[in-house]
Amino acid sequence: MTSQRAFVALGSNLGSSEAIVEQAARALAARFPGAVASSLYGTVPQGCPPGSPPFVNAVVAVDVTLSPEALLGVLRDLERAQGRPDARVKNAPRTLDLDIIAVGSCVLHTPELTVPHPRALSRAFVLAPLAEVAPDLVLPGAPVDVGAALAALPAADRAEVTVLRRIAL
Repeated sequence: MTSQRAFVALGSNLGSSEAIVEQAARALAARFPGAVASSLYGTVPQGCPPGSPPFVNAVVAVDVTLSPEALLGVLRDLERAQGRPDARVKNAPRTLDLDIIAVGSCVLHTPELTVPHPRALSRAFVLAPLAEVAPDLVLPGAPVDVGAALAALPAADRAEVTVLRRIAL
């Protein structure tokens, strides 16, 4: 398989979230040389149980020769290493959540994985860090690039996402 640019969303809202997300970004950079990371962003939890702590989010861009399914396996291993259980409770607080946003021009719909991520363009906590690393990226099937999608979100949604600091890879 030829190399493709993949974009991975990172999030945490349990434990030392900034350190956990930064450690996951470094693990991706170690596995995939040439990785580019966004800043860390503090975000308000959306769709989570009441009282859920705020999230720390970021995006890492990596060049992969893996299939999206194999990349998902790498991400699940990183999640488990941070103590995330296999059993998934929808939107529950978590030590580490890694999602594939896109892999090149791949479009994939399986029971385990949808690429590009079906809700990426509607989430400020994904778009803000993604726009930092790839503002001109157009996800397969999307009508606009990431920067325009972020600008089109309601101001209140964009205001719930704040830059915390740069990630040191």
